[in-house]
Formats: sequence, C-alpha cells, structure tokens
Amino acid sequence: MKIVIADYPDVLGRELEKEFAFLREDIPIAEIVVHPYRDAALFYREMADADGLMTAFLPLDKDALDRMPRLHAISINATGYNFVDLEETRRRGIAVCAIGEYCTQEVADHTMALMLALDRNLKVYFRTIDREHRWQYYAAPRPMGLAGRTLGLFGLGKIGKAVSRRAQGFGMRVLAVDPRATPEQAEAVGACLSDEATVLREADVISNHMNLTGENERFFDYARFCRMEKHPIFLNVSRGGSMVETDLVRALDEGLVRAAGLDVLEAEKPDLSRCALVGRENVIITPHAAFYSSRSIEALQRISCRNLTGCLTGRWEQVFRVVNGVF
Repeated sequence: MKIVIADYPDVLGRELEKEFAFLREDIPIAEIVVHPYRDAALFYREMADADGLMTAFLPLDKDALDRMPRLHAISINATGYNFVDLEETRRRGIAVCAIGEYCTQEVADHTMALMLALDRNLKVYFRTIDREHRWQYYAAPRPMGLAGRTLGLFGLGKIGKAVSRRAQGFGMRVLAVDPRATPEQAEAVGACLSDEATVLREADVISNHMNLTGENERFFDYARFCRMEKHPIFLNVSRGGSMVETDLVRALDEGLVRAAGLDVLEAEKPDLSRCALVGRENVIITPHAAFYSSRSIEALQRISCRNLTGCLTGRWEQVFRVVNGVF
C-alpha cells in the first residue's frame, strides 16, 4: 500500500517523523513517500500508483483525479477542503476526510493578537524603537481602545464563538452574522445575532470566520468596504478567497478601512514581492500561521493520519469525519 504526503515545499518543511510513526502504527507495511509539489506532471507520476494521499492545500479537481487511478482516500490536514472536487471524489468512491477541531483556541488567540496589535499600532513602535531609536508614544496614531467598541463577526462557528468569548474580556459588544446559528447559541458566548447591513454599519472591528463556499467567495469586496461606516479594523483569519485583495488595498488607500490583520491572502502561495498589502504599518500579515502551536500540530498529525489509515483499512470508527459521504 502506498501513501503519499504531498504539499508545497514550505508546508512540508516541518518535521514529519510523527506522521510516519502514526501511519506505520496502523499500516506497518505501507510505503510512505513525501512529495514536495513543484510540478504537476511529477506529482501525477508519483500519484499514479498511490492508494492514499495526505495534503493540506494541493488542488484536486477532475483532471488531477483522472491521473490517480488507485486512489482510495484523501486526508486533509487542514480545516478547509474547498480545493477538493467533492462531487468528483464521491463519484469515484474516494473518501475525503477532514480533521475538524484541533486549533480553535489558537486561531481565536491569533485573531485577538492581530486586533490588539493593530489597535495599539505596534508596527509603528517597532519602527521608531528598533530602527530610529526614537522614544515617542505620540509617534503612532491614537488607538481607539477596544472597551465599549463593537466587534462584528462573520461566522459564528467554533472559532467565531471562541473569539466572542475573548472579546467579552475586553469589554466589547459583539454582533454576529451566521444563518446557521441560533439566538441562543449566540447569547451563550456573549454575542447577538444580527444582519449584514447592521454589522457593516456599526462594527469598529470586523473579523471573518466564515467557511469558504460558493455563496461567500470574494464576499468582502469594495462595495462592502464602502458600507463599513466606522472605517473598522478588518481581520481575516479564515480563507483568502473570502476577500477581494485589490479591493482591500483600495479601501485602505481611501481610509474606508483603518487597518487590516490577515493570516491569509487570495493566493495560498502569494508572491509577496508583488503584494500591495506588504510593507504597510497599518497592515499585519502572517503566513497562514494562526493554527500553529505545539498542541495543535500534534493533534493535526494524529487526527489526519488516523483518518487516512482508518479509510484505507476499513476502520471507520477511528475516522473523525468523511466529508463527501463515501464509506
């Protein structure tokens, strides 16, 4: 049985010993191949005789799956799986597994860290202290302060709920937009369900925690930035595809948005040398790192490996979730 762990080279830059141990614990005779993705043809050649695939970000559409005739299972070692053609995998009987809960607290912490750093203008102080050796508190714009301000959440799933709980500690009012949430669920985490127009109008901070779907792709566009009446801090620690990057640049240039904290960009592998968001003191960008901690990485490795081996050996009870209905 052949298992391929494949992704972009920098994603595979971490240690993979635990993945090997977890996989071989369940399938001792497995051939395990690590494939840093650089060329589609080389990837397809490696996948021609693969039974299982573990990846976080590689696109898997019909054309790609056509070149993987023996594939039985795909384990996604990330929370999102929008890059996989679920209908096509269902038609072929290829199980697609998600890991679900493993980094909720980390992502919520990261969201608050971005919010606080932008409100307190920390990038300005990094420059004036580290580079200019200047000791002036008034070198930075005046922070608005979070107490008494309104946080608008788009998406009130696990992460949105965790952010709402944290925001309570800073004295923030929390409004949330989520068609799947109930008023009782929102109230339990100190939030109030609202509508898009109200949140865009009243929020001092807007934070995106929506899963990326066809309905909300490129959701945060220039028209919506124009409707943000308080010129808020804008945060996106979910999916880059939820925003129009050029429209955010324009909104920042025009003062429609006062600052932005981004853990994702439109491209999963962005060319930072050409990104107009880089180098701004009112923008903080992190490299899709919100999930990252010792605890979360161990959970990521363990759950994604158990998902894959469970599918390949028929031990469905150890699989967290098959998202395309294949058993």
